[in-house]
Amino acid sequence: MNTPTHTAVPQLDAQLCFALYSTSLAMSKLYRKLLRGLGLTYSQYLVMMILWEKDEQTVSEIGERLFLDSATLTPLLKRMEAAALITRTRAASDERQVIIKLTAHGDALRQQAAKLPPSLLQATQCTAEQLQSMKQELEVLRANLMESAG
Repeated sequence: MNTPTHTAVPQLDAQLCFALYSTSLAMSKLYRKLLRGLGLTYSQYLVMMILWEKDEQTVSEIGERLFLDSATLTPLLKRMEAAALITRTRAASDERQVIIKLTAHGDALRQQAAKLPPSLLQATQCTAEQLQSMKQELEVLRANLMESAG
């Protein structure tokens, strides 16, 4: 008598995707708490970090760094402009390009944001070296996945 073969059903706790997803949720929850004092969402914080590195960037430059298209990024930037964190102006050389620039208020948040990394490090209970190693491994994983996804 033939016994039917059963394909093993994937188990949630064995999945890398779930470990990444649930870790991302936990990280977002921590950042929500840390960013409350700055009045920023996590997405806004990412944009601010890009502009603190180099002010006056196009929407497409910011989108490339965040892996977001302009249709996703534009509403976020409009909310940031309404909160007086950034300005959005059309480039004189090419009206299709929108230049994002920090306001004085947005730039001033840089000092407060500098206090976040030690809190994050403490919350992870990891060493700086461990976090750097994990970050590098995740960057390799992201690159591989993006290449596979086409």
